[in-house]
Amino acid sequence: MIQASDFMKMTVSLFAIVEPVGIVPFFLSVTNGWTRERARMAARAAALTVLVVLLVSMLLGEGLLSVFGISLASFSVGGGLILLMLALSMMKASQMEMRQTPEEADETEARNALAVVPLGVPLLAGPGAMSNVIVQSHQYGGGVDVYLALALAIVVVALSVFLVFRSAEFISDRLGTTGVNLVTRLMGLILAALAVEMMADGLQELFPGLA
Repeated sequence: MIQASDFMKMTVSLFAIVEPVGIVPFFLSVTNGWTRERARMAARAAALTVLVVLLVSMLLGEGLLSVFGISLASFSVGGGLILLMLALSMMKASQMEMRQTPEEADETEARNALAVVPLGVPLLAGPGAMSNVIVQSHQYGGGVDVYLALALAIVVVALSVFLVFRSAEFISDRLGTTGVNLVTRLMGLILAALAVEMMADGLQELFPGLA
């Protein structure tokens, strides 16, 4: 049975990985010159992308692992390594960059797809977030209550993405670059601890003698 503390851990860990506050500068650069309504639509599209991608990962992740013959323990170790690298990058407060030609940028903007790629995927719902969702769906037994709790955590995180991006200018003005970097480093520290825990669980299952 999922406890309130388990739900909080699911939500906090997923929020730390998605970390929309750290993406605020990128969001502002993408939506620079846009109308408020268009920027709000971009925030909504990014949040919906996070919601759909993570829900699909939760529901189909195990099947994909089975197709490739990958055990959950091995995936936990690999996913933990990805999260650890992401955490180290966050603790250095480094921002991910998007590389596009001017023609691609113009075409992408015309399709209003920047909120989906690269903002929704992979900046927000990247490999780390997908790995976390797949592992957590089985970490507590994989029952119906676990899937419902994890789905609710995903909804909460997606909603937080929308609210953060909708208030992006306010957050940027109040926190400034230093404040945003501080939040990013704090989330990176939390994420590093979660990554080590994920790898430890996977290694103990692969090598029971380590327990």
